Amino acid sequence: MTVSYSADPVPYSPGIETPEPDEAETTEELLRTLRKISETTYKDGGHALRSVHAKSHALLEGRVDVLDGLPPELAQGIFARRESYPVMLRLSTNPGDILDDSITVPRGLAIKVLGVEGERLPGSEGATSQDFVMVNAPAFAAPNARKFAGSLKLLAATTDQPQILKKAVSAVLRGAESVVEAFGGESAALKTMGGASQTHPLGDTFYTQTAFRYGDYIAKLSLAPVSPELTALTGTTLATFGNPNVIRDAVGGFFRRNPGSWEIRVQLCTDLDAMPVEDASVEWPEDRSPFVAVARITLPPQTGWSEQRSHVVDDGFAFSPWHGLAAHRPLGSINRVRKLSYEMSAGFRAEHNGCPIHHPGKAARLPE
Repeated sequence: MTVSYSADPVPYSPGIETPEPDEAETTEELLRTLRKISETTYKDGGHALRSVHAKSHALLEGRVDVLDGLPPELAQGIFARRESYPVMLRLSTNPGDILDDSITVPRGLAIKVLGVEGERLPGSEGATSQDFVMVNAPAFAAPNARKFAGSLKLLAATTDQPQILKKAVSAVLRGAESVVEAFGGESAALKTMGGASQTHPLGDTFYTQTAFRYGDYIAKLSLAPVSPELTALTGTTLATFGNPNVIRDAVGGFFRRNPGSWEIRVQLCTDLDAMPVEDASVEWPEDRSPFVAVARITLPPQTGWSEQRSHVVDDGFAFSPWHGLAAHRPLGSINRVRKLSYEMSAGFRAEHNGCPIHHPGKAARLPE
């Protein structure tokens, strides 16, 4: 298979990043906010959770196959040559507390590719995995780390609020978002606070939202469903009434009967003005540079979620964009502050749950 590509990508250089003057202070503020979320949920439940993306809906395993015949611009990093790797996927919900699924916030998908060799990012030396962390929206809710810190404070303030109140607020925000969309707009803030639509996540496309080094170039990545069983779910909604774990049940029911395939797609930066690295709230225009498939993830029928899998993955594994190859270095202020934030969250769980955060090996398998 040969993939054609006609765009003229911008070469990567360290000078494309411009740290904010108060980025160190912003990082400390984020760490305090995330620690507060973790401490609150630990006090309430007696078990340490991720400070964001606490609730898992599916914990899955399969393989990723890098496509053959990629042009030089796309044959970079982990995708440099045709190869197959084991892969794990974790489907989750954004907040740091365990929410009823009727509270419709964005959904996340973390990918861990196993057995990857090459020069590592700082902090992941000795590991052999490549993580990609995605959300089912093409752009981040905040443009930079400072704005992200402000929005996270609002989210943190809701951590200890009663679920019945959060359900009511979510319903109101969904209505407000519907009005905005009816007039041709979209509000990332409304969706983040509970106004996202309740689509079936197996039909959604997920995005890194932020920029990454892509070998010699700069890119964003996406994961799009391609198998007929998955694309049939695109745009469908889930009825959440009376079932706090409807997503977990829907995904588990699907994978008991069906396989599933997605494409990993890459969007190379071709214009730093139209496709900025530091402003993560800007959706890169696909008419300037389309997403192009570079690999395919295939999952066989399996158990979608179980207590045993949750113990292994939710308690034992950390997913971070800073776990990976230097060729896929995270870029921009959102990603720079993420490094210490993810490390703090992993350390808090290791400290309180008595379970070390570790990197799975090449042959790691999930229990049923």
